[in-house]
Amino acid sequence: MPQTTSVPCFLDIEFCQSEDCFFPFAIAWSLPDGQMKTVMIEPDDSWLPDEGDPPDVDLRYLREQGVPLIELAQVLHEDLPDQTVYVDGLDPDESLVDLIFDAVSMDAPFEVAPVSELITTLSLADLEDWRRSLMFQHGLEPQLPENGVYALLMLAQQEGLVELSGPADDPSDDLTEEV
Repeated sequence: MPQTTSVPCFLDIEFCQSEDCFFPFAIAWSLPDGQMKTVMIEPDDSWLPDEGDPPDVDLRYLREQGVPLIELAQVLHEDLPDQTVYVDGLDPDESLVDLIFDAVSMDAPFEVAPVSELITTLSLADLEDWRRSLMFQHGLEPQLPENGVYALLMLAQQEGLVELSGPADDPSDDLTEEV
């Protein structure tokens, strides 16, 4: 029987930030087996401005298609218990994770760390340049969290930390699963 190895877990969150609001609206994460999940997030009412809609976010769509926070928190508890989850280190990912779990009065089941703690051979700036280059080479849109996670998986793969199954240039293969 082949031996299975655990793949580092990665996470990326897209968010809205303005003078009146700050909240996550999409999230993607990878699992220890290398698969990926991605969802739109139904925002908590406390995150929204009192008047008007947040910029660049379709609240109606998020309310209709977004995953309720309690369901998201439960799935993250099932998928990432006691894990260190690596992020690109550019966004306020830890604050966004806290927002999600604070809204449902739960503790996050994982620790958030920058990818520079996993790949220590390069500076954070060099890692970001490499990540952006990979996204450009593979035609990945940076505003989609699943593409951010896929780029981090590719970085880890090129560092010998991950063995991805499937073509390395197709983020739409079997790696993505909706919650």
